[in-house]
Amino acid sequence: MIDEIDTICERCGKAKRLCVCTNAEPFDNRHFVLIMQHPQEQDKELGTAGILKSMLKNSRLEIALSRPSLAAVLKKTADPKKWGVLYLGAQKETPVASGLYVMNKKGELAADGNQILKDLEGIILLDGSWSQAKALWWRNPWLLKTRRLLLVPEKRSLYGKLRKEPRRESVSTLEACAQCLNYLGEDSRIAEGLLKAFSLMLEKYKASR
Repeated sequence: MIDEIDTICERCGKAKRLCVCTNAEPFDNRHFVLIMQHPQEQDKELGTAGILKSMLKNSRLEIALSRPSLAAVLKKTADPKKWGVLYLGAQKETPVASGLYVMNKKGELAADGNQILKDLEGIILLDGSWSQAKALWWRNPWLLKTRRLLLVPEKRSLYGKLRKEPRRESVSTLEACAQCLNYLGEDSRIAEGLLKAFSLMLEKYKASR
């Protein structure tokens, strides 16, 4: 018999000892979630991209360093202006209050940010270390055609001391997604479900060490 530690869940891609999948149907999110994962992302145990893919019905996990366009990733026509990419980057203005903001090409808060958020059809998450996220940003110039989003988290990451983050405001891909969906007006049960699954995965990780 193969040890449970070595078996992989086909749904989320995690070892069964860390899997938090259930038999329930995934959440039916209105805003499509595209996760662009760097192919050299090494954090297989604490990474959260697989959980998002498993729990969000309208989502896609793309593992690649570059793709020619948003349409090529989605395999259908798409208007980049109706998509937002979550990317810290450099900014001239840094909001203090927690929330989801739209940044213009000058690194300033977009004057029509609220309307842009209302018109979004999907969000793009860059999954990997900070340096890997930067590589994804620069290797996919079509991202510049989308709306750059800045998330000021409501609280510190649940990772705690388990994983070192480059900035105090850095959170996991799952936590960022959950908060973004909340700010975009999605059913609050989606974010609650995602965070509950993430917390359970961290508990399983600590217990298995």
